[in-house]
Amino acid sequence: MTRLIETLISGLSLGSIYALMALGYTMVYGIAKMLNFAHGDIIMVGAYAVVTSVLTLGMPPLVAILISIAICALLGITVEFLAYRPLRQAPPLAVLITAIGVSYLLQNLALLIYGSEQKAFPVLFTIPSVELGGVYIDGITIATMAVTAIIMVGLSLFINRTRMGKAMRAVSEDKEAAELMGISVNRTITVTFAIGSALAGVAAIFYGAAYTYIRPTTGAMPGIKAFTAAVFGGIGSIPGAMLGGVLLGVIEQLSKTYISTLWADAIVFGVLVAVLVVKPTGLL
Repeated sequence: MTRLIETLISGLSLGSIYALMALGYTMVYGIAKMLNFAHGDIIMVGAYAVVTSVLTLGMPPLVAILISIAICALLGITVEFLAYRPLRQAPPLAVLITAIGVSYLLQNLALLIYGSEQKAFPVLFTIPSVELGGVYIDGITIATMAVTAIIMVGLSLFINRTRMGKAMRAVSEDKEAAELMGISVNRTITVTFAIGSALAGVAAIFYGAAYTYIRPTTGAMPGIKAFTAAVFGGIGSIPGAMLGGVLLGVIEQLSKTYISTLWADAIVFGVLVAVLVVKPTGLL
């Protein structure tokens, strides 16, 4: 029983990281209807920004965290302006190919700058573990789940209660009609990318804290799994991204513990296929 509880807690921790990543994915897709496959690599850039700020420049952890989030937001804005905005009227396939190209560009730039060797992620904060019924829950796990839940609630309130949130929903519904009503589509999509990429910066911090090492390909597989989580929960739905990420993490950890680490990814993607066959729009 203890083993099962420990596995579930580990799954919740991993799932919360996937959920953080998936929130950025679903934010961009829900508003701009674009699959930003470079999102995972923006997370990688955010992680390297922390490493450089703390280990190379000697900055305090809080400053490094803020710099990482700001760099990710600016990178998201830049990618949207240079790569995606010119393709606003292009077929979806052109945008998809461009997103994959941006992903490989960021990976190879990181390889040129930092090399292929993995680098240690600095300890930014320490949170004591909590004992619950004889099972110890890591402090990072608690912090990740708490931050993910807070961000989900904050995003939901932002989308539904603010003027910019209403503009985003209008652009999501019909770009042309929104423009006729005086909404700046370009500005709205830029803000969407900025928020989604800033969330990538937050995800980078908790991913680095959980796994302690990063490399140029760090964001590749987690990025795919975060996209899977967003689709699993219902891409475009903020609560769906949270639910999909948590369930994905739990399924992956249960598969590793009770079946095989070699089969874990296959089982995760197999469950996704099964869900989409039954409910193509995702759980929510």
